[in-house]
Amino acid sequence: MRLDSNYLAIGEVARRSGVTTSALRFYEARGLIHSQRVSGNHRRYHRSTLRRISIIRVAQNLGLSLAEIGEALAALPAQRTPTRRDWSRLSTHWGRRLDERIVALQNLRDRLHGCIGCGCLSLQNCALYNADDRAGSLGAGPRYLLGDDPDDLSA
Repeated sequence: MRLDSNYLAIGEVARRSGVTTSALRFYEARGLIHSQRVSGNHRRYHRSTLRRISIIRVAQNLGLSLAEIGEALAALPAQRTPTRRDWSRLSTHWGRRLDERIVALQNLRDRLHGCIGCGCLSLQNCALYNADDRAGSLGAGPRYLLGDDPDDLSA
């Protein structure tokens, strides 16, 4: 199969995208990107794949899993390159996720200095914030870092 200049070898895609060739193969195995095979079973990627890879990298930087990214990209018709409108829709959805992460990270930052509600009761402050391990009634793990408020337990 002869491909035109709109198709790039895997090394060129890696160089242009800043992603290793092994990552490109992994993305392809996960169905996030697609290639054509030419003689010698070499991969050739359509130039538009560079946009998909960029979107994958942005989404990963936002903390999205590859499964979540794959789900979003699978919603595009016929595995096509995301358009400006597609990107707007994806970025709006991902922007909400980013806002949630910002709030969670701010809560984490603000609570790192004291009791995290894990139930160990070893910090001096835990006797104030988590007396008698009240946070344990909220569930497993560091309840205050997970978003529960110690003030909600005071009675």
